[in-house]
Amino acid sequence: MSGRLTLSWVNKDQALLPDGDGGYEWVERSDPRVTEVHLLHHGDRVGEFVDGLDDNLLIQGDSYHALHSLVRIPEYAKRYRGKVKLVYIDPPFNTGQAFEHYDDALEHSIWLGMMRERLLLIRELLSPDGSVWVHLDDAEAAYCRVLMDEIFGRSNFIATAIWKRRNDPRNTATHISADHDFILCYAKNISFSQFNHLPRTDAMDSAYTNTDNDPRGPWRRGDLAARNYYSKGLYPVTTPSGRVIDGPPSGSYWRVSAEELSRLNAEGRIYWGPNGDSRPYLKRYLTEVKGGRVPSSVWHPEEVGFVRNGKEEVRALVGDVFATPKPERLMHRVLQIATKPGDIVVDCFGGSGTTAAVAHKMGRRWVTVELSAETIAAFTKPRLGKVVAGADAGGITTESEWSGGGGFRVLTVGPSLFERVGSRVLLADWAKGAEFAQAVAAQLGFLYEPDGPFAGLKGRTRLAVVDGTADDVVVQSIVSYLEDNERVMVVAKAVAPGTEQVLRQLSMGSQLLKAPGDLVRRGKVVR
Repeated sequence: MSGRLTLSWVNKDQALLPDGDGGYEWVERSDPRVTEVHLLHHGDRVGEFVDGLDDNLLIQGDSYHALHSLVRIPEYAKRYRGKVKLVYIDPPFNTGQAFEHYDDALEHSIWLGMMRERLLLIRELLSPDGSVWVHLDDAEAAYCRVLMDEIFGRSNFIATAIWKRRNDPRNTATHISADHDFILCYAKNISFSQFNHLPRTDAMDSAYTNTDNDPRGPWRRGDLAARNYYSKGLYPVTTPSGRVIDGPPSGSYWRVSAEELSRLNAEGRIYWGPNGDSRPYLKRYLTEVKGGRVPSSVWHPEEVGFVRNGKEEVRALVGDVFATPKPERLMHRVLQIATKPGDIVVDCFGGSGTTAAVAHKMGRRWVTVELSAETIAAFTKPRLGKVVAGADAGGITTESEWSGGGGFRVLTVGPSLFERVGSRVLLADWAKGAEFAQAVAAQLGFLYEPDGPFAGLKGRTRLAVVDGTADDVVVQSIVSYLEDNERVMVVAKAVAPGTEQVLRQLSMGSQLLKAPGDLVRRGKVVR
């Protein structure tokens, strides 16, 4: 035992998978569906787009399968695995309520299992300098913090942002009106993590004045007393009025030596009060303030939006109210701090599409995943379509100077390749022809590249998928297409006796697998 603090819950040793009906089921980690990689089927394309995988992606399907596909399918993994700068998620809060557009009443251990499986995949997607932000309330925030300590490492915790989402406490609250949410922020590796400063506000600058007409411009006073020990920080000071101050306030030290104080005073950088008889203060000039302001952990609605603003923004675009959208200014704050233009942003609990909409307006690339096809049809896709078309005048449009452009591709998480009948694992009925070949390539980590008898490539190994029986005639034909120093992995639904030996004799190092059994076994090894 390492002694490291971990969180335990019922069935933690098992895997949690979506059941296809909006719920979840616990399964053994040996279940082939745990390691299975689902295909991502291409659908509509909206707006301008790059004819490739660099497009912004709106994915319909379960977030676990979508994330798993982005991590494991080579075509997507080379663009997203280890390259995502920010993951923001607003998962079900598990408050026990039932909202119109999603169920927010998961059993506690199921919620933890659901989050763990997704956070593990999120960790693989994040770049070395990336960060993950998880938006929650009191129901699960404390438990999620311990879970994230376990997955990302306690040393990679950055902060908990507090969003005060309303200024009007609920009088119907039984004890105390809960008026804030939490956003837990973790780095992939805090040694590489660098956040951006925020622009200074007019209120901050207004604190600088110039009551003495200093030619260096507006200034504010800075305290020269500190509690940290300084060997040269105890000495008497004589003010311009002649009053002698024996030393700094009790229990503290001057921050500068007597010689440094004299130099600063000669330069006019010391303030002695309006009558020249107060203890000395350092003048800090507005012109010397650099780099904006360090982000605070407390976010006020006047700056980042009220909870009602998110609903108003969605209603203005699609004419209907989504249950729990976040205001665009809130997401703007997250992206301001954690990303730069061109960075990749992922949200796997997409909802009405706030994260994607704000990322698009701010010039970030994005991937968003939403389970409900109905939500995508009614909210997410129409909203993002209006963003692309420049028909969204709300949210952060004005301050980001957004006028439209870009585009996105709609993908759908494909069905399972496997069917379980009792203790047997069978291939699904749809697994035929090119779709079967593409699914096999995904399971085995081959880049899908149809080329003659081959379906994929991994290094110097070709993949050949036989939608039927592989015998000596079939493998001889396949091997005849190999280049020098190439090998082949043949996957077939049935294998004639002696075929594997024939393949080995024809091509040293080549392999023959039978689906689905060998795919299941190799999937366990990959995991």
